[in-house]
Amino acid sequence: MGRVTIHATDPFATPDDARSTIRQLRGRLPAAVTIWTAYGRDNRPAGLTVSSTVVAEGEPGHVIGVLDEESELYEALQSSGRFAVQLLRDGDGQLSDRFAGLLPAPGGLFADDAWDQTEFGPVRRGLGTWAGCALTDARPIGWGVLVEARVVRVELGDDAVPPLVRYRGRYVRADLTSG
Repeated sequence: MGRVTIHATDPFATPDDARSTIRQLRGRLPAAVTIWTAYGRDNRPAGLTVSSTVVAEGEPGHVIGVLDEESELYEALQSSGRFAVQLLRDGDGQLSDRFAGLLPAPGGLFADDAWDQTEFGPVRRGLGTWAGCALTDARPIGWGVLVEARVVRVELGDDAVPPLVRYRGRYVRADLTSG
């Protein structure tokens, strides 16, 4: 019988000296983690974890993000022109990994009944803060597509639990106590 070895690090990860400096720069920028969801053709839900999200204030407000051009979500956004952006909270790491394709999702991303249907896309029940958005523009940028949208609806949840934050390839707890 063979031996099983548990590694403290990912044995398949690209070594630091082989990573692009742009990727290393991006990894050093702490980012709030969101899930974007939409309904595509035949009203099929699609979703993706997105940490490159910016909210621009104005009348109206806008959301900007960078998506994988080949993702089911991007296809759904193009089809429907609407989507929901949901802010994940500390402890939602497995949900984030599932929507990023890093964990299995038996039955699909939306297989459980914890989702409410909205005109923008499925919204995780009890997740808290989310925005309903209308697509205004999308164009290639780097290895992704820059998506711009007008914010149509905002639901603010309880912010007692800090947001889920990604930093240098892992989730970290946001210390939001004032000094």
